[in-house]
Amino acid sequence: MRVNHVGEVCAQALYNAQALGARTFSRDEALAQHFESAGRDENDHLAWTRQRLEALNDRTSLLTPFWYAGAFGLGLLASRLGKGISLGFVVETERQVEAHLAGHMQRLPSHDLASRAVVTQMQEDEARHAKEAQLAGGETLPLPAKLAMKAAAKVMTTVAHRI
Repeated sequence: MRVNHVGEVCAQALYNAQALGARTFSRDEALAQHFESAGRDENDHLAWTRQRLEALNDRTSLLTPFWYAGAFGLGLLASRLGKGISLGFVVETERQVEAHLAGHMQRLPSHDLASRAVVTQMQEDEARHAKEAQLAGGETLPLPAKLAMKAAAKVMTTVAHRI
């Protein structure tokens, strides 16, 4: 659940940065509001994962400020590359998160109904965010970008699990 919490910290940073970038770089208020709407769902996810960590007598990652700062920088960069790329970044991020959550669901104990409910709702929300970003004009990212994102996510999940 700590890894999921870190993912939600990163999602907050990404959506906050992309909303800021939409307003600053492209002066696109509708796009900024799109990111803020998705960010509100991620806020719920952040609270749910924190509550599950507390219920499981566990803690959040000690590197949370680092994760937020790094993701915020990536979100600003994506927004600087234009609306299509910024939305495409959301599509790819959410698809990778969906895959992570599917794997997590397989590893969760069948009796941990509370964690399973959290992960299930998160999966549904992430799928919706990807679909909305795609419909709003998200461009398909080039394969090297997708692979770099996947590698960064692997580092994040491995480190966050331990620290």
